Amino acid sequence: MTSIETILIVASGLLLLSVVASKTSGRLGVPALLVFLAIGMLAGSEGPGGIAFDDPWLAQSLGVVALAFILFAGGLDTDWGTVRPVLVEGVALATGGVLITAVVLGGLVSMFLGLSFLEGLLLGAIVSSTDAAAVFAVLRARNVRLGGRLKPLLELESGSNDPMAVFLTVSVIQLLMSPAAGVAGVAFNFVVQMTAGGLVGYLAGRLTVLLVNRLRLEYDGLYSVLTLSLVLFTYGASAAVGGNGFLAVYVAGLVAGNSDFIHKRSLVNFHDGLAWLMQIVMFLTLGLLAFPSRLVAVAGAGVVTALVLMLIARPLSVLLVLAPSTMRPVEKVMVAWVGLRGAVPIVLATFPLLAGVPRAENLFDLIFFVVLASVMLQGTSIPAVARRLGVEAPSDEPTRDVPAALAGSPLGRLEEIRIGPRSVAAGRRILDLKFPSGALVVLLRRGDEAIVPDGGTGLQAGDRVVVLADDRVLPGLRSLLQGSDESEGGAG
Repeated sequence: MTSIETILIVASGLLLLSVVASKTSGRLGVPALLVFLAIGMLAGSEGPGGIAFDDPWLAQSLGVVALAFILFAGGLDTDWGTVRPVLVEGVALATGGVLITAVVLGGLVSMFLGLSFLEGLLLGAIVSSTDAAAVFAVLRARNVRLGGRLKPLLELESGSNDPMAVFLTVSVIQLLMSPAAGVAGVAFNFVVQMTAGGLVGYLAGRLTVLLVNRLRLEYDGLYSVLTLSLVLFTYGASAAVGGNGFLAVYVAGLVAGNSDFIHKRSLVNFHDGLAWLMQIVMFLTLGLLAFPSRLVAVAGAGVVTALVLMLIARPLSVLLVLAPSTMRPVEKVMVAWVGLRGAVPIVLATFPLLAGVPRAENLFDLIFFVVLASVMLQGTSIPAVARRLGVEAPSDEPTRDVPAALAGSPLGRLEEIRIGPRSVAAGRRILDLKFPSGALVVLLRRGDEAIVPDGGTGLQAGDRVVVLADDRVLPGLRSLLQGSDESEGGAG
């Protein structure tokens, strides 16, 4: 029996190697997920590591939990103001686009590979969703900025299309194992799952904001534990009432991320780091589960499937869904090419294994090969395609790396304003005040003490608040902070 010390050394070594290798992968233009998968395969039973691992149930369980945290972090870091202009296109791609991709790919590969239509549809459903982390990791590593509505559209689609892929996969498995279920039952189940998942997610997001702001925990570190537990609760509660748990956690993150709550920046950073940990663990586990020798046997079918997916199914689904859109043709072509597959299809490929679907092992190997092909061919070519199509943003265009409060307006100046005795701000937290867009509180002076404030910092009469604001909003700020009877007195 392996000792716990050995397990800890091996696990920590794999994590450390993955983190270090991700830096090298960025310089080479190879998506980090490919490196994580490769490390897992090398550490597996057929690699030099020799770690024997063949437990689809454990791999699926880890993948489901990891995906829940990844989707929550994605929603938490999504700026609603940025994605709202592309909401219709994004939702259409995340639902109709996924369905069209699955049906087109399933129909074609069933003819090419001699599968039944339902078997082909299962394959199409499993590989129908795209991977946001893989796409943007490549763009950041190669310093490519997508202009116009491209970036928010890809962000919204990639972050929200996994629930549809999960639903289609489970539904097709049900049709394969119990044909009496019928298409009408599947359609009704879709409405129930998406409605319940969206509602539970919205309520969970509001609950998250309420608890974080109201509990006033004694130790700051407990806020991370609180939000972590709420993610698990959201997924479980949604599944318990028949909703889509993945949609619920994404919506919860989206609602919470676009609300004001204390320690917001630190919590966003915590969940971003947790999402990276979950991705590495998920990719390593799936790499361990793969058998490289079996991939050779499906290479021919894998190449055909990957080419059909990249050159026919994905482009056709994008062009059909975005036909009413006013986006430029080159932008639609870029969306069609940025269809990078990630770990989600491999996680979904474990579902047929556990359900006892015939030829499920061959299906798993085929899907693993398709993901590798997608990452290697599309992942490495995205920067070149973006430049060729001319869809890169100008170097001076604001990006999401710039705080939203500063990206939309020119910076003004630092000004110190004293909290007046009759100010509505006295005795209230910064979070409770409605600061105008384009204004940031950067420092609070209380007597001889200088405080770096956050949303939960309370203001007192006599405090001097250092704000960064432009001239348009300064009069309103003075009135808010000084009090109406001092609004003409200027800055303190």
